[in-house]
Amino acid sequence: MSNEIEIGRGKRGRRAFSFDDVAVVPSRRTRDPEEVSTGWQIDAYHFDLPIVAAPMDSVMSPATAVALGRHGGLGVLDLEGLWTRYEDPAPLLAEIAGLDPEGATARMQQLYAEPIIPELITERLHEVRRAGVTVAGALSPQRTQQLWKHVVDAGVDLFVIRGTTVSAEHVSGQAEPLNLKRFIYELDVPVVVGGASTYTAALHLMRTGAAGVLVGFGGGAAHTTRVSLGIHAPMATAVADVAAARRDYLDESGGRYVHVIADGGVGRSGDLVKAVACGADAVMLGAALARAAEAPGGGWHWGPEAHHPELPRGERVAVGTAGALEQILFGPGRQADGTLNLVGALRRAMATTGYSDLKEFQRVEVVVSPYQPR
Repeated sequence: MSNEIEIGRGKRGRRAFSFDDVAVVPSRRTRDPEEVSTGWQIDAYHFDLPIVAAPMDSVMSPATAVALGRHGGLGVLDLEGLWTRYEDPAPLLAEIAGLDPEGATARMQQLYAEPIIPELITERLHEVRRAGVTVAGALSPQRTQQLWKHVVDAGVDLFVIRGTTVSAEHVSGQAEPLNLKRFIYELDVPVVVGGASTYTAALHLMRTGAAGVLVGFGGGAAHTTRVSLGIHAPMATAVADVAAARRDYLDESGGRYVHVIADGGVGRSGDLVKAVACGADAVMLGAALARAAEAPGGGWHWGPEAHHPELPRGERVAVGTAGALEQILFGPGRQADGTLNLVGALRRAMATTGYSDLKEFQRVEVVVSPYQPR
């Protein structure tokens, strides 16, 4: 049965679903939540939680990356953010949190116009390394060729190449584009790349040798990509499509498994549950972790799109403070809005539907829900 809808006589579009549009369904079996495993592994690195922190200044500092690592997740530093442009970005983070909405974008553009200092890349990654947790840092595709050696020399464990969208084939008449396949082949560390939002784009990224693919485009709380560029990928469909590419690439490659990480649209615990149910191995969280008391944004959240020098495609948004990082991850919850005890909610959903680990839970039955949640 075709899922296409006629938009007009000259254009048809495939129906796509967001996490709000779907729900998981209990099966014939239930389990105790304490007996459910939320662990996953990418390359040689095991994590107790399927939670990766988005490389955004409002979410991750070296200190919060360490804290999340000690809780069992993975913190990814934005190596193009304030932490690599200024020796002490704390006053600037406080300034951004206090900016008047009318002038916030212009002032952020000024702050992020300062050059990146390669020595600070090394120092920030060393801060995380000294704490004994897995070290991950992110660059945009545009900066990767310029700065990758500083990142690798600093001893990064996982290298993340993250953009609004990343393709295996970038065409440019201005400069030689990053050859992802050659770059990943020559690197000694596993690389996670994205975003991708379609089966074909993800399959091409998997063929570059990437260890993981980030799924998402313009769906995060701080993105305005949909209104700025008219581009958006509803996340339930995007994750399911990329999970299908993972399955087919597993056969094509003779058994090479590429991890799928949902990146965008995962703001609350129910979204995390449905991301895994649609096929994600882990989720990359921005706003959900920006609500932590320890988050550098001080109750505000923004990404690199918010301060693009020519075409901002994001904004600084107020997310408030829901609780300490530990409370956001493990509870106890004090309100029933999905902002606290993310891991407890995932465990409960897996137990209620009868699944013991994340790989099994990816097989859970999903329906298109006939209602919109509050």
